Amino acid sequence: MQFRNPPLDEIERLIREARTIAIVGLSSNPARPSFGVARALQRFGYRIIPVNPTLAVWEGLRAVPSLDSLSGALDPDERIDIVNVFRRPAQVDTLVDECLRLGLHALWLQQGVINVPAAERAVAAGMSVVMD
Repeated sequence: MQFRNPPLDEIERLIREARTIAIVGLSSNPARPSFGVARALQRFGYRIIPVNPTLAVWEGLRAVPSLDSLSGALDPDERIDIVNVFRRPAQVDTLVDECLRLGLHALWLQQGVINVPAAERAVAAGMSVVMD
C-alpha cells in the first residue's frame, strides 16, 4: 500500500461535516502555525479542543493534556470529528495508536507532519487521513 490523501471531494465532506476538532500540539504563541489555524477554524464555526500537556487554557478554552483526556472536555452527545496534528512526525505513531484505541475516525497531519507508515496503518484500520 502506498499512502495517498483522500480525493478532494472526500476531504471537502470531512471538513463540511466536522463540528469539533481536537488540535494536538496547539501553541499559545500567536506566531506558531497551530495558533493561526486554530483561530481560523474558530472563525469558521468549529469547536476547538486544545490538546497540549503544557497548556491549561488556550484563548479561554480549557486544554487537555492528551487525547486520552478528551472525554472530560466533551459534552455527552459530542464527539471529536477531526484530530488535527501539529507535532513531530515521530510522534504520529503514538497518536495513531491513541486514535484507534479511542475510536476516532479522522486524522489531519499538518504541513510537514509526514509519517507514511503511521498514516497507512491508520487508513488500514478505517480512519480518514489527510497528511502534509
